[in-house]
Amino acid sequence: MSRHPEVKWAEREDKVFLTVMLPDAKNPKVNLGPEGTFTFSATGGAGDLEYELKLDLCDKVNVEESKINYGLRSIFCVLVKEQKKWWNKLLKEGKPPHYVKVDWDKWADEDDDTSAAEPDLGGMDFSKFGDMGGMGGMGGMGGMEGMGGMEGPEEFEDDSDDDELEASKPEAAKTDDKPAAAEKTEAA
Repeated sequence: MSRHPEVKWAEREDKVFLTVMLPDAKNPKVNLGPEGTFTFSATGGAGDLEYELKLDLCDKVNVEESKINYGLRSIFCVLVKEQKKWWNKLLKEGKPPHYVKVDWDKWADEDDDTSAAEPDLGGMDFSKFGDMGGMGGMGGMGGMEGMGGMEGPEEFEDDSDDDELEASKPEAAKTDDKPAAAEKTEAA
């Protein structure tokens, strides 16, 4: 008897994002049909249990433009819709099963400004997507120097543990009328 993995989904006017949550999946197979049929099978978990899933999506998809990434913790799919329009639901018929959930991190409503809310996934290098386990995978995140005092990954390596702990301490509550700058000078 096969099981169903958890699936998260979100949409934009032109895409549907599906994430199959199955850590350490072995032999994952994903098939996407132009009529909107999405199938998945793999083994995983303790005892190498079989997982299968078939979703009949609400409308047609463009198989050639769609992308699939096999990661260590999940299988991430960007399904390009055949027609740019919002779907009323994910599946053609019925209520989604209990293992299909909304991915609120990627969700955008139809009336939202999609140009500002749209994550830029089109230019993502899917061959490197599964290698983001450590800080080394963040090396391509440019522009962090100008983000309100945040430091780039190279600068984190030079910080000592003491500085990091001190920066994360909550500020003590003020009990008298001294200015905050005076408290910091006296504490040093």
